[in-house]
Amino acid sequence: MSDFSTEIRTFYSLKEIREALDEETNQLRILSEDYSEWLGTLLRNPKSSKSEEWSKKAAELQKALKAGGRKGGKKKEKTASSIEWKKFKEIMLCSDSFGEAEILFEAVEELRGKIEKLEKIKKSIEDLERYGLGKEMRYITYIKDGIPQKMIFKSTEESEAVEKFEFSGNFSVTKQT
Repeated sequence: MSDFSTEIRTFYSLKEIREALDEETNQLRILSEDYSEWLGTLLRNPKSSKSEEWSKKAAELQKALKAGGRKGGKKKEKTASSIEWKKFKEIMLCSDSFGEAEILFEAVEELRGKIEKLEKIKKSIEDLERYGLGKEMRYITYIKDGIPQKMIFKSTEESEAVEKFEFSGNFSVTKQT
């Protein structure tokens, strides 16, 4: 997959789709681990850990994100309102020192959700392979935010496949004496 928010991509085997899903999942895991480390460093910061308010906000946010993130609920928004976020046109701004921790919490939860979704899609692709789908097929896939949403599969004709990989060219050499 790629960083495009919306794309249509053609794959020539289920194995190719599975490998793309593995690659995307691995990239998201690395990013999630990086953000988790950043968040851990931020939360262990001596300046912030001394503040009782900081610790309370961190605990509330963590609890809300775990509960809301797993069930797809809207608990994130309730916690966000306890921090000073201001809307400026199409973006939210914050000057609260806890804002950084909040966006890290949210990013990690979002990444975990995407990883979970990609794993389920990968399992579906593996099931399609087990059912025997995949020989002589082309898969046109609609991908939104790095996650396959819909797939069209088309049979490739033998002549079409041959034309695709056939090399045609003339080569001539003049004999020099």
